[in-house]
Amino acid sequence: MTATELPEGLRGAGLVVVNPSGNRSRVRLETVPFVIGRQAGNQLVLRDNRVSRTHAQIVLEDGALVIEDLNSRHGVIVNGERVRRRKLANSDRIEFGIVDSYKLIFMLREDEIHRILGQLGTTPQAAGPGAGNLVKLRALLEVARTLQASLTIDDVLAAVIDAALAVTGSERGFLYLKEGEELAVRVARDRNGRELEAGDLRVPAAMLKRALQGRRELLSMSFDPAEMAGLEAGNSLAGLELRSVVCVPLVKLRTASADETVMAPVNETVGLIYMDSRLAPADLSSGNRELLQTLALEASTILENARLLEEERTKQRMEEELNVARKIQRDLLPWTLPEEGWFRAAGSSAASHEVGGDYFDVRPTGDGAWMVVVADVSGKGVSSALLAALLQGAFLLGSESSLPIPDMLARISHFLNSRTQGEKYATIFYGVFEKDGWLTWANAGHPAGLLVRPDGSLRELASTGLPVGLLEETAYAAEDVVLKPGDKLVLYSDGVTEAQNEEGQYLGTAAVRRLVKAHAGKGCREMEQALRAAVEEFTGGAAPADDVTVVVTEYAG
Repeated sequence: MTATELPEGLRGAGLVVVNPSGNRSRVRLETVPFVIGRQAGNQLVLRDNRVSRTHAQIVLEDGALVIEDLNSRHGVIVNGERVRRRKLANSDRIEFGIVDSYKLIFMLREDEIHRILGQLGTTPQAAGPGAGNLVKLRALLEVARTLQASLTIDDVLAAVIDAALAVTGSERGFLYLKEGEELAVRVARDRNGRELEAGDLRVPAAMLKRALQGRRELLSMSFDPAEMAGLEAGNSLAGLELRSVVCVPLVKLRTASADETVMAPVNETVGLIYMDSRLAPADLSSGNRELLQTLALEASTILENARLLEEERTKQRMEEELNVARKIQRDLLPWTLPEEGWFRAAGSSAASHEVGGDYFDVRPTGDGAWMVVVADVSGKGVSSALLAALLQGAFLLGSESSLPIPDMLARISHFLNSRTQGEKYATIFYGVFEKDGWLTWANAGHPAGLLVRPDGSLRELASTGLPVGLLEETAYAAEDVVLKPGDKLVLYSDGVTEAQNEEGQYLGTAAVRRLVKAHAGKGCREMEQALRAAVEEFTGGAAPADDVTVVVTEYAG
């Protein structure tokens, strides 16, 4: 299809493109058809593999712009409704059937905000001041609605300044926002929409700050004439040749309930709007003063919404990153465990948060033995998960070397302490199973392992040293035990014994011992499942307060 330029009445139409991260940009519709999709060469390329190669197009039909679905996989959604063809209207929202993908906002005119602002400066003389204020109020409300589809927060604030200048007839406007305890210029414009430099104001920000803090009324402020007179030569009202100065605070808003918003105390403001004039005094009749205060409240609302939106986006990005971390951590656990032969194992680990500090591994060594390690890093969350991954790498290398268990634990402890200065440590149970039944093990402050015989008799493999990383230099001891066919070793993190029910009671070691003895004749898989089920039943299915890891090994002989 041949590309056609848009007619005069539609020039300036465009799309606000909101990417999955929430960033916005604007694309003008120069020609039609305007094809949208992931394929290179489209007029708008959306970099999302879930979007069809040629997903949709915008065409000209009977003097109007129409969006058309090009047999896409997920469809075209306009204002929440799936459509095949739809005439576009200003501020229509376009989606592509994917919740977390791109979104488009159709804007009929690029200068829509400025057109509306022009109405603010136009007052029908014959109708009288009351009618003029009514026209301005209507235009102000339309500005507020139009701002919802603006590109960025800076565009919104610039529109607020333009509206304030139009309401008061002032010549220059500066919007200050608080950065910590100081005020900084965010937007500076004149009545013609030209951008100004922050230094053009020449009124010290410190004086504006004192005036803001010392005001008596919530929605208005003024300068102290004595203070203005004390400025350096050329910086006073007389020196600047100003006919009038108008300042309006931007009051912080708070949500008191689901349907109620209140203003914060006088000393809690987000900034101020400053305006001045050299040629004529500002029009601060009662109606205009109310409009100006309404506009300031609208600006405060926009800023608060932008802050909340940024917090939500930051939270969403963190959740996405944690989801990736959780998947990586889950993939680092053993994918398969031995279920046949002389050595068998079953295990699971459930994090109490997005990522956890527990870790276990079961892998063959180079000389035909099997290595088993269960670790629990102190604390919770990302830092503990990173150290758990570090330990996994250390034990992976250790299982392929001939280094004795005590020496390996001592080296890992020294390394961890040198990096965390003892603020993070880990409890570890480490064991090596030989085919002839020998088990060599060490317990660095971990809950005692339970060696259970087929007849139900138990032996605790208690701690043989301090947790790794706790002290700069620590010695560890290893012990040996001879296993018989049917013997099982039960290892778990303290999230099992410290699981709590609704009454705040702990599951405890005694309950774990009773369950292990009751399942002494079962296989390792059945025992591991029974332990996990006991924790879930005791806590009533609630999310665990700590990571829960269970590993059961079995020597079949």
